[in-house]
Amino acid sequence: MSKVDELLYGEKVEWKKIVEIANCFAGGTPKTSEDSYYDGDVPWIRSGEIKFNVITSAERNITFEGLNNSSAKLIRPNSVVLAMTGATVARSAVVEFETSSNQSVAAIETDESIINYKFLFYYLASKYEELKSMGQGALTSLNLTIIKNIKIPIPSLKTQEKIVNTLDKFTNYVSELQARGKQYEYYRDELLSEENLRMMSEKLGTFEGEDKILKIVELEEVAKIRNGKDWKTLGKGSIPVYGSGGKMGEYVDKYSYNKPTVLIPRKGSIQNIFYLEEPFWNVDTIFYTEINDEKILPKYLFYFIENYDVSSLSTDSTRPSLTQSILNKIKLTLPSISVQNKIVQILDKFQNLVSQTQGLLPEEIEQRQKQYEYYREKLLTFDLDSDTITRQTDRQTDRQTDNR
Repeated sequence: MSKVDELLYGEKVEWKKIVEIANCFAGGTPKTSEDSYYDGDVPWIRSGEIKFNVITSAERNITFEGLNNSSAKLIRPNSVVLAMTGATVARSAVVEFETSSNQSVAAIETDESIINYKFLFYYLASKYEELKSMGQGALTSLNLTIIKNIKIPIPSLKTQEKIVNTLDKFTNYVSELQARGKQYEYYRDELLSEENLRMMSEKLGTFEGEDKILKIVELEEVAKIRNGKDWKTLGKGSIPVYGSGGKMGEYVDKYSYNKPTVLIPRKGSIQNIFYLEEPFWNVDTIFYTEINDEKILPKYLFYFIENYDVSSLSTDSTRPSLTQSILNKIKLTLPSISVQNKIVQILDKFQNLVSQTQGLLPEEIEQRQKQYEYYREKLLTFDLDSDTITRQTDRQTDRQTDNR
């Protein structure tokens, strides 16, 4: 018997409607023409904000005056919210702070003597597709009547807590991985800000006699952008072929370039910026750069371009595209080589903490997410054929025992 089955073996489950175990209500919107109703002290969430397992803050606040003069209500901490309309319809989340919401959000305040609020959240999250299919109308909207009548399996509170603790371990680990990536992005932004680069230039110039001047240059002043070419006429070899998505899985006997470079996609996934030091061949969907390393360190250029919003430079709204002429005019904040080297050393350390190779962290998050979904399905799949039942897996185990 698996650990999951051991955890739930013989557990009796009673099915109840949400209306029987929780206070369920929708929010409201204060009159938008009344400025005094907004930007106050009351968090006010909308359906589009229900994207993650836990909501930690609201994008907008309302005033108590706005709350009292609308159908909005306070939602107590440790409640579940469910999106009733919009792109996130049927998504659920936990709110662990006092908040309010607009009319597109259903708040579910559970009776904690019957059901753990996180257990309810995990169950609703596992039924996302099923809940979405209950939606009505062209906009696939849910309403309070539908939500109140959703049936929830209720094992003992002790078992609910065990299930929550098991699933929390997966979600907490994924959150930590995501936070690690965000932390790296934050420090990269801070380090490459003009203010920080100017401060570092002043400091190093004072103590080490380096150039204190911070220059603003265009990309074409420090690097030449080169096109890629088709690889199909080349022979087989050990040189990797790169496109806008990275390595294409093809290897040839010639290289386009064999010095440190930054690859910038021309079409497609234009945010995929690559730094290479080994020889490579690039196809026509991605540029490479010949970098003047007396002016700029190749790795510094990589971090700068990686941090730059190149998607804003796209010339095609249908298929993202970049041109040499546009890229050439990107303005770079350029300190001395010694400052660039300090920046590179710091960011290298951060990136190594996040992952050893680009893309590893998202893959790990995806793997953990799949594990979480597997265990959530195992822990929260119950068979409904009477008011009080055992898990389907338990009955199968019992039948196997009886047949021996």
